[in-house]
Amino acid sequence: MTLLNSYFGKFGGMYVPQILMPALYQLEKTFVSSLKDYQFKQELSNLLKNYAGRPTPLTLCQNLTKGTNTRIYLKREDLLHGGAHKTNQVLGQALLAKKMKKKEIIAETGAGQHGVASALSCALLGLQCRVYMGIKDIKRQQQNVFRMKLMGAKVIPVTSGSGTLKDACNEALRDWSKNYVNAHYMLGTAAGPHPYPTIVKEFQSIIGKEAKKQILAKEHCLPHAIIACIGGGSNAIGIFSSFITDNSVKLIGVEPAGKGIHTKKHGAPLTHGDTGIFFGMKTKIMQTEEGQIQESWSISAGLDFPAVGPEHAWLDSIKRATYVSVTDHEAIHAFQCLSQSEGIIPALECSHALAYALKLMKNDPNKHQVLIVNISGRGDKDIKTVKNFLKNSE
Repeated sequence: MTLLNSYFGKFGGMYVPQILMPALYQLEKTFVSSLKDYQFKQELSNLLKNYAGRPTPLTLCQNLTKGTNTRIYLKREDLLHGGAHKTNQVLGQALLAKKMKKKEIIAETGAGQHGVASALSCALLGLQCRVYMGIKDIKRQQQNVFRMKLMGAKVIPVTSGSGTLKDACNEALRDWSKNYVNAHYMLGTAAGPHPYPTIVKEFQSIIGKEAKKQILAKEHCLPHAIIACIGGGSNAIGIFSSFITDNSVKLIGVEPAGKGIHTKKHGAPLTHGDTGIFFGMKTKIMQTEEGQIQESWSISAGLDFPAVGPEHAWLDSIKRATYVSVTDHEAIHAFQCLSQSEGIIPALECSHALAYALKLMKNDPNKHQVLIVNISGRGDKDIKTVKNFLKNSE
């Protein structure tokens, strides 16, 4: 019996081998007790402020919106230590691991952002770290691989399947099944078996809390829409969390349409998937006609995932959030626009969210609207990918 509700509507649950159930119960019990533990909360708060650099600013795009009545604000998780929102929740999970007396951390990563965050938190708190990463992602994110190794993490290449994030997730789960007594699986997004979606949301909710306070101070009203990219969905659920009960605020998640939905080279399970079981949870998944997991595609390694966190599937089912998709081309265009107009190079992941905000602005430039885009990470890691894309497009 779980202490917390393990489902979001019909989505979520704990679909894992029986051997992992004690480890999940132990994690849930430690998480619940930590939320009531003043010392734990003070330690996490101190790390977020004095190590990670919170609060992150809310930046108004002065140039990008010129000539329109749209005001686009950027929640600047790219300025967090480590370069992405991932640092928020790994610090929380690392402290949980310490409370459980675990000495080792197992992690998986796609774009490398969660791998870097895991490595830095382990270096800081004296934990051993090994990170599973698909061979395809290792090739396109070499800078982050070097950063992980520099901070003492062992990066384990995964050659099975498509060599991307889903395969890294599977290998990390296999490792944890053998070593859960001494190791904590530091899952990187608001997905997987209960209690991970709830834990990751709790630790990422600081993004939404800050954004709400900041937009009220700057605009004296709530925004018309919050826009965030969706892979597993951690940055999105983090910023959505403080606005879910504010029905006047549209919550918009942006999935990768990749080379085009019609090509099937995409990563959009919410808008073009079916309900199924994957990665220890019931959620929306990209599937073949035979019910097998369909390979996903995105130019952004962090969005190259065939499933999505269960709370997003639930928010979609009750129509509280809207999920859309943009292509690789549109994301690259947004990447260039923000770089050239505001001097901010966004990660390719959140360039998808920005691309949709630009669509809303251009569709009705006279409309008075306040939009917040979650810039979940910085784009240094994507420079080579973008350069190659533009070269091949010439």
